[in-house]
Amino acid sequence: MDVDAVGQLLNIKPDTPLAIRDLAILELFYSSGLRLSELVSINCHDLDLEERTVEVTGKGRKTRILPVGKQACQALRRWLQERATLTCEDENALFVTRKGRRLSTRTVQKRLQQWARKQHIDIHVHPHMLRHSFASHMLESSGNLRAVQELLGHADIRTTQVYTHLDFQHLAEVYDRAHPRAKKRTGD
Repeated sequence: MDVDAVGQLLNIKPDTPLAIRDLAILELFYSSGLRLSELVSINCHDLDLEERTVEVTGKGRKTRILPVGKQACQALRRWLQERATLTCEDENALFVTRKGRRLSTRTVQKRLQQWARKQHIDIHVHPHMLRHSFASHMLESSGNLRAVQELLGHADIRTTQVYTHLDFQHLAEVYDRAHPRAKKRTGD
């Protein structure tokens, strides 16, 4: 999804507890580039809104601490207020159903598809698409493949390269700007 389409998806005016939860989910997905399994396994103590970080456990049971953006933090603060009305103290899950139980991956997938339709997104939107959009947008903005690799939790840089679909034109522009022998001299 391009930046405008993600913006359109996230332009939700939540007016119910579930809409508030869903906006927090979508903002966190896009803000931190999470896998679906990582998102649903987050517990409340994994989130630090003061430091704007979330600790997730990814593939191979590797944990990593990720930044959480300002808008995601706002949505999460609002969700935490609503969450308190839905669950009892012994439930650790950050994202819960209206019955106060941990949200399933399938529910997240369904809710994302519903929001995509409501927000008039004409493509099939799924959780991995938000992760892919996060990676692509971060790479386009920063040009830092290693940083994106770390944020995504990829062991191999080649996974990140394939994942973000680097286009040759962008690489050629970076090359032309950065490589000493590629720079055009004045008078050429």
